[in-house]
Amino acid sequence: MYFSTKHFIKLNSLYSLGIYFASYILKIIALFNKKIKLGVEGRSKTFEILKQHISQTDKTLWFHCASLGEYEQGLPVFQELRKDFPNHKIVLSFFSPSGYEIRKNSPIADVVVYLPLDTKKNAKRFLDFVHPELTIFVKYEIWPNLLNALKNRQLKAILISAVFRKNQSFFNWYGKYTRQALFAFEHIFTQNKSSEVLLKTIGYDSVSISGDTRFDRVTNQLQQNNTIDFLEAFKQNKLCIVVGSSWPEDEKLIIDYINKEAPSDLKFIIAPHNIKSNQIQQLKKSIKKPCVLFSEMDGVKLEHYQVFIMDTIGLLSKTYRYADIAYIGGAIGTTGLHNTLEAAAFGIPIIIGDKHYNFPEAQAMIDNKGMLSVSNQQELNSALNLLIDNTVKRKNYGKNNFEYIQKNRGAVIRILAYLRK
Repeated sequence: MYFSTKHFIKLNSLYSLGIYFASYILKIIALFNKKIKLGVEGRSKTFEILKQHISQTDKTLWFHCASLGEYEQGLPVFQELRKDFPNHKIVLSFFSPSGYEIRKNSPIADVVVYLPLDTKKNAKRFLDFVHPELTIFVKYEIWPNLLNALKNRQLKAILISAVFRKNQSFFNWYGKYTRQALFAFEHIFTQNKSSEVLLKTIGYDSVSISGDTRFDRVTNQLQQNNTIDFLEAFKQNKLCIVVGSSWPEDEKLIIDYINKEAPSDLKFIIAPHNIKSNQIQQLKKSIKKPCVLFSEMDGVKLEHYQVFIMDTIGLLSKTYRYADIAYIGGAIGTTGLHNTLEAAAFGIPIIIGDKHYNFPEAQAMIDNKGMLSVSNQQELNSALNLLIDNTVKRKNYGKNNFEYIQKNRGAVIRILAYLRK
């Protein structure tokens, strides 16, 4: 389909109008939604924060992540660039409160802000303050006004760990305006071959397959001290199942297994996604075996308990060190599968729900006989009993996951080689 300049301007105007409309809708929703309210209030402070911390004489780098997952994905690259540019100020931006609120004190950045909504006025003002020598976007979140402003100022930008699908607007007749924004990136590093091929169908050729930086991120975790003293005391030398980032749908199945099937010498560590006090207390109440909370463990003999509930955040990646089997939440319901690579890096078998669409690494580990997918109570019970009773199979599944992680490392090296040329 042919697009004239008039068509392009019209699409541009429609996009900008949609952003302005969304800004008013978000303010209304913020009256009733705490998470949206955090974003609305946080964005209102962005320019004042930048004004206070960035001067026109500062040299800067800008890293943008949609949320926490993209931050973790980009972190190995960010850490290396922090070393390479010790005299630059680093601005880290998030769109989602779930990223900003948890990483607003990130040591890799000098300034952490919410990304302003993508209007032309905000794009100009943001870049006037930040004036980055290098910009890195992680995975997705293509904001046309910001990216086109970067391009117009001839500022270097790259996209890393990108994944594209043919149903996205970039590859359809109605996506010319968003497609044009991709050309603001000097280079795009994709996770897979299919994404590279899609980019080339629209004439974008400055693309490389680097792989997924998350494999480097989780491998780096193994180099850290992952000891947690209270979990040492809790686990002793018993077989232990870690339930990571569980939702109520996951917990219903796990609790039924704990209450009805689990042998008394089997330990469970449950790290719920939501740690609101009332929900944690309800979770504890539903468990009929000896159960203790992280928040209530002081002065308690932890070895006497069978279930430990982690009603705290920030320890899950270390907690997988104590797992002989991991159950990872999100794919029994519709909330989305949590990070499975963190557990796989420790060489343990993994169980997930059956709704793991758009998570290619999960299907890869299933195919590689490192992961089991279940859809109901009976299947969960069978999967757990199989891995508990069959030591050889349990160790082989874990070994397969560890080898999968090791085989897919190297994205960070490829990206840094390009940036250091």
